[in-house]
Amino acid sequence: MSSEAEWWDVLDTKGRQTGDFFRRGATGWPTGRFHLIVAVCVQRRDGAVLLTQRSANKEEYPFGWEFPGGSALAGESSREAASRELREETGLEVPPAALTPVGRFAEVSALLDFYVAGKLSSPELTLQHSEVMAAEWVPPEEVIRRLRAGVMADPWVARLESLWPATIVECGQLR
Repeated sequence: MSSEAEWWDVLDTKGRQTGDFFRRGATGWPTGRFHLIVAVCVQRRDGAVLLTQRSANKEEYPFGWEFPGGSALAGESSREAASRELREETGLEVPPAALTPVGRFAEVSALLDFYVAGKLSSPELTLQHSEVMAAEWVPPEEVIRRLRAGVMADPWVARLESLWPATIVECGQLR
């Protein structure tokens, strides 16, 4: 779906739908309102997690590393959006009910719901090259190394400071 045709639900500060919709890319986002974005930390059975690298043609944060995700479309639940975005960007099929919520992170005009999908056996990736230029399975500590090295997409700095400790617990990787 092109960004010109992408519609979002407008949410209040508690993440409830207001009944309004907003077209992605339009001007005049309503102050004090949010749209929903989602991301998924996919974990293999060996404990590695999936990071994707944003395509060079992305307007924001090209080449930055992140977790697969994107915007929820109007009428989609958070889990449905996370499942769809994961499938579109990586080819991985994870049903919405198999996603475990980690937490929600509030940004200026977006609420990010972060999920864990694990422990997948031998996941085959099929990347959507308009969105993702590369993907790597890395040990969880590599996520923090990339964060400190400044190669994660900028929004992930604050997101991971807030959500990564709970993600590690959810993944069973707490040491």
